[in-house]
Amino acid sequence: MSLDQTDRRILKVLQRQGRISNAELSEAVNLSQSACHRRVHRLEQDGYIREYVALLDARKMAVPTTVFVEISLSGQAEDVLGAFEKAVSRIPDVLECHLMAGSADYLLKVVAENTDDFARIHRQYLSRLPGVVRMQSSFALRTVFKTTALPV
Repeated sequence: MSLDQTDRRILKVLQRQGRISNAELSEAVNLSQSACHRRVHRLEQDGYIREYVALLDARKMAVPTTVFVEISLSGQAEDVLGAFEKAVSRIPDVLECHLMAGSADYLLKVVAENTDDFARIHRQYLSRLPGVVRMQSSFALRTVFKTTALPV
């Protein structure tokens, strides 16, 4: 299925206001409520809309510190990558894990209360990950820009 301009307008609104009612959404994109509902359902069925989530405030959740961790593994064999990915997916403080091209094999986005809490996460989890030969952590000083909205 290809997206037309109306589908794109629906997706733009939903990315910013996931809890908007169908009546409000249909008004925002200039469609009847029934046509809007059908389109949203189709976008969900076709996988354009994967899920609906609540975005929590990291400060209020007491994890305001973001740390990016570059990890290099001992090799690129499938079993090494698989073991690492399985283990890292179990760490509750890791929000994202990306297989990279470049100097590091993986880039992790980790949240923590503060530097002491990150030290605990490092000791308890990161240092025990299988296949790791090098790890470099960079603390974010300030988030300049952050969005979950994809360009539509």
